[in-house]
Amino acid sequence: MNTSNITNYKPKDFAELLGVSVKTLQRWDREGTLKANRTPTDRRYYTYDQYLQFKGINTENDNRQIVIYARVSTRNQKDDLHNQVSFLRQFCNARGIIVDQCIEDYGSGLNYNRKKWNELLDEVMEQKIKTIIVTHKDRFIRFGYDWFEKFCMKFNTTIVVVNNEDLSPQEELVQDIVSILNVFSCRLYGLRKYKKQIERDAEIAKELQDGN
Repeated sequence: MNTSNITNYKPKDFAELLGVSVKTLQRWDREGTLKANRTPTDRRYYTYDQYLQFKGINTENDNRQIVIYARVSTRNQKDDLHNQVSFLRQFCNARGIIVDQCIEDYGSGLNYNRKKWNELLDEVMEQKIKTIIVTHKDRFIRFGYDWFEKFCMKFNTTIVVVNNEDLSPQEELVQDIVSILNVFSCRLYGLRKYKKQIERDAEIAKELQDGN
């Protein structure tokens, strides 16, 4: 199965992907250089296959890898990790997708320094990965998924999100929220520690401003 046609793009997103303006896309559409697809309501859209064709990439001889990526925060969640992998393998088998690599990762979705995740991104940049398949966006990254999706697209890699909410452990979300609160609490504590100095600096600044 060709998974590359799963993603459709609005003209604005597609223009950003190609590094051109929306007006350029509109002109190309009129001239027949790059024809837009149309929805039943006559809205324009573009596909990932069009992106590959525009870049001159031959999808028929694409031997890059299709990768399953599964992640949980701690090793206490091995059952959740196993469920993710099993679900994704069933998903791929049902669609005739041959999986070349299965990555099982441990680490918070807030952590950008996960070793296996970074190795996967390195392979993306090396043009070794065709498709990454995950159960849910937060399995790949908790925040900033859209940025990383566009980043992968720059290297002609598609991320397929199956969107199985049941395989996105809720306790992880709670842990991540607590982690964020802890960070801001520490910063707030630091501000309180220097409260008097901050107030004094503000007074000096006001005096200088009034003096001017």
